[in-house]
Amino acid sequence: MNRFQSDCLEILFRKAHAGAIDRRSFVKGASLLLALPLSLRTGVTMAQDKSLVVVNWGGDALKAFAEAWGNNFTKQTGIAVKLDGSGPTEGAVRAHAKGGRITWDVVDADAFTARILGSDGLLEPCDYSIVDRSKLRDGDAFTYGPPGYYYSYVIAWDTERFERAPAGAKDFFDIEAFPGMRTLYKWMNGMPEAALIADGVDPADLYPLDLERAFAKIEEIKPHVISFWASGAESQQLLLTGEAQLGYLWHTRAKVIGEDSDGRIDWTYADGFLTPSTWATLVDNPAGKESAMRFIAHTQDPASQIELLRLLGNGLANPAGDAMVPPDLERFNCASAENAAKQIRLDMEWYADNYSAALDRFLTVISA
Repeated sequence: MNRFQSDCLEILFRKAHAGAIDRRSFVKGASLLLALPLSLRTGVTMAQDKSLVVVNWGGDALKAFAEAWGNNFTKQTGIAVKLDGSGPTEGAVRAHAKGGRITWDVVDADAFTARILGSDGLLEPCDYSIVDRSKLRDGDAFTYGPPGYYYSYVIAWDTERFERAPAGAKDFFDIEAFPGMRTLYKWMNGMPEAALIADGVDPADLYPLDLERAFAKIEEIKPHVISFWASGAESQQLLLTGEAQLGYLWHTRAKVIGEDSDGRIDWTYADGFLTPSTWATLVDNPAGKESAMRFIAHTQDPASQIELLRLLGNGLANPAGDAMVPPDLERFNCASAENAAKQIRLDMEWYADNYSAALDRFLTVISA
């Protein structure tokens, strides 16, 4: 499940509700986040002969603004785009694809989830004669779809509690040098890697992950973990209230917490974990593979990715946009060469092969 994108939608609505962004920016941000330059009316069947169903992590807050969202893709192609906000979990995609009547076209998925589903014959290989490889970062022309944006798991800390900033995972796990309560991600991504780096493993030697060693290190720190957060809002609350003094959390939430605390909570990319979110197309999708690929190619526009960065902090998938990012936003572009150099990129192949079983074991460790 792509919990990160769902969290971004919550952040966007929160900003609109607080008056931090105007209605126009909210509408634009929602459209960009969902990569939906669309013609959409909630609860109404599209009248056009051509339509494309894009499945993401929508909600009631977004539906309230549905009629005001952008129309660029439809204007350019004549293809109406309809949002299904039911959430394309791996299980949901499987059930839909095998249900006998496919109505979904494009889904947002973690790169490792797309690889799993694609290997099982449920996703179309990406057509890179339509989707532009040159608009992707090196190594990102994944078989079953390119990244739409990036996000990171980063260390955040309370500057009033510590005399110096944690320099990485070793400091995060160092209870003597950094006493206090921690919070870690419940759904595992990046947490075994952090534990292994803290235990002395060189980042270049992380994969394949030594889970026994990683889980033993996490067992050591468990008495100092107040909560394993399951949502971005939870991670934010723990740090703002002072219940946790350090945390590994999404960089987009770290950005919001820093703003809300007037800088009391700071964060770093050092030993952060970088990961892409990708677009994938179902086999035998009703709009046709070509329409889906044209839609995905449309999302590669760097200007629109920079607008999403401005509103939410999502990293750019198109490297050409890096040089166009305003100076005040450069810190939040987690995928830029400068910021990526401080991080470890999660190995999507390892996650594709091992995530389900590893997560079961991780959940057992943290709940025991």
